[in-house]
Amino acid sequence: MSQSDQGDFKALRREYVAQPLNRPDLAADPVQQFADWMQTATEYRPDDATSMTLATAGASGMPSARIVLLKHFGADGFAWYTDYRSHKGQQLAENPQAELMFYWYGLERQIRIQGRVEKLSPEQGRKYFNERPVGSRISAAISHQSSVIDSRESLEQAVIDLQQRHPDGDIPYPECWGGYRLIPTHFEFWQGRESRLHDRFSYTLVDEQWQIDRLSP
Repeated sequence: MSQSDQGDFKALRREYVAQPLNRPDLAADPVQQFADWMQTATEYRPDDATSMTLATAGASGMPSARIVLLKHFGADGFAWYTDYRSHKGQQLAENPQAELMFYWYGLERQIRIQGRVEKLSPEQGRKYFNERPVGSRISAAISHQSSVIDSRESLEQAVIDLQQRHPDGDIPYPECWGGYRLIPTHFEFWQGRESRLHDRFSYTLVDEQWQIDRLSP
């Protein structure tokens, strides 16, 4: 392969052969539609169904995206947990808006969810923190997420030091750690179809009512 050909994937193809998504198939409430698709996804591949891309942008406008895990959702929004001092936490402090994206390979389905973001209460953060495995609690407590560190060894030493201070595994809740909730104003449900003639439907909140539209692929 010549240097000019490196990274050229134009000839790579796959076909989408899933069942169609039609307007009568959709729930009137997008949260219910999400719940229906999430149920199918967890049955199909439970180990990865809650992985979602979280896209944020700070005051500069430069977007940033990463994979996080959905921990709970409902009519009041979609929640995840993290270090508030992280890069995403800093961006959300500057610009409390975000987009979530779920993609379920094999089901050929994608969901995008846009909305404003707010912090969950400290009580919710503490409750979930204490439900986590002790190793996850230790990692959250010793890590200033997204900050520069000098080595892996210093990180591992911080774990040892915390374990020695709390041999019973009763790790104190770090106040800099907690949850966020995205309160949706827009959804898009995408179903892959043959020859790229995909089915796409949007839900947009208009005067406190969800308006459903079919979108061109």
